[in-house]
Amino acid sequence: MTTIQTIRKSSILLLTLAVMSFISCSSNEEDTAASLTDGKSNVITDLAGDTGASMGSGTDGKEQRSFHTFLFRFSDQKQFWLHTKADSLQYMKTTDWDLAFTGPYNSEVFVNNAKYQYNPGYGGPAETTAVILLKEAYKNVTQAPSDADFNTSEITKIGWSSSESSAGWFYYSLSSHIMQAIPDRTYAIRLPSGKYAKLQLVNAYKGNPPAVTDLNWPAPYFTFRYFVQTDGTKNLSTN
Repeated sequence: MTTIQTIRKSSILLLTLAVMSFISCSSNEEDTAASLTDGKSNVITDLAGDTGASMGSGTDGKEQRSFHTFLFRFSDQKQFWLHTKADSLQYMKTTDWDLAFTGPYNSEVFVNNAKYQYNPGYGGPAETTAVILLKEAYKNVTQAPSDADFNTSEITKIGWSSSESSAGWFYYSLSSHIMQAIPDRTYAIRLPSGKYAKLQLVNAYKGNPPAVTDLNWPAPYFTFRYFVQTDGTKNLSTN
């Protein structure tokens, strides 16, 4: 290969990388800098999860243990903690909550459901709930799917996305141990009340940073937004 050919190929490669970097940065800026407020949705920022737990030892102010689950209710943004068996008996098998934040760093999210064995609501009254992943920007989701689609949905949990086809809301690096939310993932939900909603999980790090490189960045602090159509229709427009 001649020197000119080598230079030409290197230039093309550098240009390609530059374009990819620009696209990536533009996407991140749009996802993080644009306001989440649209006048209709509920926006939750820095909702603290179990910040006292840690996956490993030696972290100041934290102890190595399992993360306590918390429940969240859409109607009034109430957070229910399951610290004890008594808490679980009081709250889990009810329709008083919509989401459960479980697992490592509370990053595994369940929609209240009575039929899935590993759901915190298993055996309770929430028998008709379901969730569907729509690979669309939140603002572009204007209609809930059909009940037939909800009835056949096989999504049981929203957590770590191991591949593009996964229903998860974030990627997780096994080398850096950092989570990164996946853009353009909106979850349509049929709630315990029978109403329809949409949900976007935005971040698990304090301050909703566009990117995290520090393993010790404060977490979990959740930023997400949702909209519940209170009139019972499938209209999920928030524009």
